[in-house]
Amino acid sequence: MPAFENVEDFPSSVDNLKQFPTGDWNGLIFSSINPEKSFDEWIGPVKERMAWWTTRKEMKRDLSRDRDWVIETNWALYVDNYLEGFHIPFVHADLNSVLDYNDYTTELFEDGVLQIGIASEGEQTFDIPNNSPDYGKKIAAYYWWLFPGLMLNIYPWGVSVNIVVPESVDKTRVIYQGYVTDPDKLGQGAGGDLDKVEIEDQFVVEGCLRGVRSSAYDRGRYSPEMERGVHHFHRMLIRK
Repeated sequence: MPAFENVEDFPSSVDNLKQFPTGDWNGLIFSSINPEKSFDEWIGPVKERMAWWTTRKEMKRDLSRDRDWVIETNWALYVDNYLEGFHIPFVHADLNSVLDYNDYTTELFEDGVLQIGIASEGEQTFDIPNNSPDYGKKIAAYYWWLFPGLMLNIYPWGVSVNIVVPESVDKTRVIYQGYVTDPDKLGQGAGGDLDKVEIEDQFVVEGCLRGVRSSAYDRGRYSPEMERGVHHFHRMLIRK
C-alpha cells in the first residue's frame, strides 16, 4: 500500500483481505461466505454414497454443455419441481421412457435430498461394484440436491451441475456446467438430452408462478410418496 509509511502498526491482521473456507469434491471447488457447518459435513452424504464412483472416474469440463438460463419464476418453485417425481410421465415423455417410474425413489438427509432414477430394461446404467449400498440396482441417474440451490446430476457419462441463483421474486438464473467421465456414453439414457428436459421444466415452473399468483390459489397437501423431497425442502426453509 503506497503512502502508508507513517501509519502506526501497519499492516496488521485487520488489514488483510477476507478469507473464506473452501472444499474440494472430485475436482469441483466450493466456498461459502458464512457456512453453518464444515464443508465435509455438508458434502458428506454425496462423498460417502458416491465414493466408489469418484475413485474410478476423472471428470473433465465440457464447455459445450454449459448453459445460462434466465427463467420467469421464483427460485423455490424451480427447486420444488426438481424434488418431486409427479411430473415426469406427464412432462418428460422421453425421460420417462428410459426410467422405471414405479421404482423412482427419494431419500432425505439433513442438508438435501437424493433421488434415484432406475433404468428401464435395456437402458444405460452404472456399473456399480459390490462395495456400494446400491450394488445390484439398475441405476440410470443420481439426482442430488443440496440446500439451497445446488444440484449434482450424476449419469453414467458424467455430471451435470445446476446452480440455482435467485435474481428477484419472479426471476431465477440457472447455470449449467457439464463434466464428462465417459464420452462414449454421451447422448444415452436419463442424461441423454438435458436441453429438452430443461425447456420442458421451464414451461412448468413458469406456469406454476402464474398459478400461485392467482387469487384462487391455496396450498394443497403433500403426497407422502412423491413429495417427500418437497416437504423436506419447505421445512428447511422454515428453519432457515
